[in-house]
Amino acid sequence: MKIHEYQGKELLKKFGVPVPRGIVARSIEEAHQAATELATPVVVVKAQIHAGGRGKGGGVKLAKSPEEAKKLAAEILGMNLITHQTGPEGREVRVLLIEEGLPIEKEFYLGIVLDRTSGRSVFMASQAGGMDIEEVAANTPEKILKETIDPAVGFRSFQARKLAFGLGIRPDLISQAVKFMQSLYLAYEQMDASLLEINPFLLTKDDRLIALDAKVNFDDNAMFRHKEFLDLRDLNEEEPLEIEASKFDLNYIKLDGNIACMVNGAGLAMATMDIIKLAGGEPANFLDVGGGASQERVEAAFRILLADENVKAVLINIFGGIVRCDMVARGVVEAAKNLGIEVPVVVRLEGTNVEEGQRVIRESGMNFTVAQGMQDAAEKVVAAAA
Repeated sequence: MKIHEYQGKELLKKFGVPVPRGIVARSIEEAHQAATELATPVVVVKAQIHAGGRGKGGGVKLAKSPEEAKKLAAEILGMNLITHQTGPEGREVRVLLIEEGLPIEKEFYLGIVLDRTSGRSVFMASQAGGMDIEEVAANTPEKILKETIDPAVGFRSFQARKLAFGLGIRPDLISQAVKFMQSLYLAYEQMDASLLEINPFLLTKDDRLIALDAKVNFDDNAMFRHKEFLDLRDLNEEEPLEIEASKFDLNYIKLDGNIACMVNGAGLAMATMDIIKLAGGEPANFLDVGGGASQERVEAAFRILLADENVKAVLINIFGGIVRCDMVARGVVEAAKNLGIEVPVVVRLEGTNVEEGQRVIRESGMNFTVAQGMQDAAEKVVAAAA
């Protein structure tokens, strides 16, 4: 789950991470009032969307007076902000963060993320603050310093010192940098975050180290431990079909293709998308209905898949291990009848009671095609979509 910058900063403050003074504004008048209250020579008007690159897209601007802040707020609020992370469709700006301007001496990058190769969290630091870390990793990977964290002992002070010296921070500020980094890791660990990114991590001219930006993503699998974070979710920033899928505990991610996929199991879903691509098609989604593919879940999945106007065909790929193929087949047929599905559907079943399941599909009288194996299913659904 993603949250806004202003929400992330409020959480980080509780762990002792220094952040700039800021006030949230949802209207032009509130922006003017916030700039007046901050009473600094410069304030920053920042669009709040779940995407990076806001500055390059025109979503972060400086104002030298409350009147100028009001003018900029009028320009940014309601705009369709397009960045490299939003895609060409962009995101509507509904919330602003009005923040005190700070005297910038130098900008750095800090980030903590799970490294799936080592199975451990990694604390990253770079002198290339304010830049997209993906560009730095691609073009100058030597500029990214990394410290792998042993979960048994946590992020140690010697690791923080190593990163601080690597960033070129002055010796008299090393202790302040170590405290900042350890507070950051404490927040990452206790909030069950999957990503915590400070870009830029700021050194001011008066020798303060501050989180000028904050990107926090939570691990969805740990949200049962953090019910209080659910209120931070902004549904306006999420894909409507993904929101609908979450109501039925369906793992759904919308993609750009025209072949919808309904699969049980994340690994099988990934393999299904791969083989569709191999056959010359483009998957329209990732959808894992889970082990218990009941009629209700299958019907909900169908409804979500067909709400995507780009879908020209559906591939159902089910392995009957926990659930029997004949039960899934009956659920698919009933769901299809209830929804009046008109697009062609290719069904590949394998596992327990597969013969009975295939018979149910063939005798359904619906626009279904039974496939034998993954490759056959992919070729048939690509042909059907064309």
